[in-house]
Amino acid sequence: MTARRLIVGPFNRVEGDLEVTLDIADGMVREARVTAPLYRGFEQILGGRPPEDCLVIAPRICGICSVSQSTAAARALAAIAGAAPPPNGRLAADLILAAENAADHLTHFVLFFMPDFAHQTYARRPWFAAAQRRFAAGHGECARALVPARARFLHLMGLLAGKWPHSLALQPGGVTKGVDSGERIRLLSILAEFREALETHLFADRLERIAALASRADLDAWAGAEAPDRGHFRLFLHIARDLGLSGLGRGPATFLSYGSFGLWPAGVTVDGRTAALDPAGIGEDLTSAWMAGPTQPDAFKDGASSWCKAPRLNGAVAEVGALARQVVAGDPLATALAANGGSVLARVVMRLVELARLVVAMEGWVRAIRPAEPFCEESPLPLRGQGSGLVEAARGALGHWLTIEAGIIRDYRIIAPTTWNFSPRDAGGCPGPLEQALAGTPVDPGDRNPVAVQHVVRSFDPCMVCTVH
Repeated sequence: MTARRLIVGPFNRVEGDLEVTLDIADGMVREARVTAPLYRGFEQILGGRPPEDCLVIAPRICGICSVSQSTAAARALAAIAGAAPPPNGRLAADLILAAENAADHLTHFVLFFMPDFAHQTYARRPWFAAAQRRFAAGHGECARALVPARARFLHLMGLLAGKWPHSLALQPGGVTKGVDSGERIRLLSILAEFREALETHLFADRLERIAALASRADLDAWAGAEAPDRGHFRLFLHIARDLGLSGLGRGPATFLSYGSFGLWPAGVTVDGRTAALDPAGIGEDLTSAWMAGPTQPDAFKDGASSWCKAPRLNGAVAEVGALARQVVAGDPLATALAANGGSVLARVVMRLVELARLVVAMEGWVRAIRPAEPFCEESPLPLRGQGSGLVEAARGALGHWLTIEAGIIRDYRIIAPTTWNFSPRDAGGCPGPLEQALAGTPVDPGDRNPVAVQHVVRSFDPCMVCTVH
């Protein structure tokens, strides 16, 4: 048996710093350990401040998912204030969050995930010329068509939130900016243009057709109904079949979702059985983290290997993300794809299917806005209290937990999606979702940057700057 250790990192096309240590034997990964080497410390930054400061500071955790952080902070404050936004406020807040999530799904596919298939490793594959033409980093046809479409789509943020990222529009009682009749028409126009770009370039089909895919047989039939290079999604499915991506990157069979938009419920699915989620079961294991306490850093802690803590649900490892959301919701396609745990194929497919479903839902939400009615209600905070803000970011379950005493933040806790997915080993030695998913990944002899490892890592779409606090 030939064994070696390989350290991969830092990864390009990843938000923040990431390092993965691989123990390789007989041409595959036997064991993986994930390290987040950059400490951020927003939990400490927020402590000791007026509670409303979290609406300014928390979004700056990340420039990619700042709205998700804003939403979690606003929901935590709303829980303490006993505030509930009016219907218009809920619709506008959902539109703002959905716009960020949809843009994230597209960005992941176009800029982060697909360029790896233009790698020279695949030069002998029959689809390589098409992949290089479509997905080559910096100049591929896919990015040239869809990145400008994404930029125009994000004009939604200007109309609804004033700016993106780091908007202050999201508040405990709703949103600070209303939508008049003219802006409502403009929002529908922006969505129509984005729909056209997705239907022309990404899917080469109607969004409703993608949203309605309900089984593995449906997906395979749809992929085979046209030429393999008709639409970027179909080309990916053709590549995935050739490379066996449905069997690559198998993660845990436990999926967690906080629920989102009233479309997908909160819950946890374990080995195909779904139950209600009790947030009281969420904890953080510090065994492998450079942390002396829940928010106290200790860079010299013996035996630690990462700034990332290890979130667990009743002691169990759980995967989060679009695949998890859809599995918990009982979606038949997601359930079929994740029958033995998540995979590279399952994670990417469900992000794109969710993208189609989100845009269709957003069109309905815009039509439901009533411009003459209120968008926000005043929500003064008490001097003390505890609250949590649970939200589904594009990458999965994001939670903020807030404690106020004497009108000041006494404690602020953050568990981001990548904290769940890229967690290190816990006290029982159980590896996190990515560490489990990397086991069994093929690695060619002498390969210092194995592309299959890149596929597994990127299928989770890590955002390391959100991860460590």
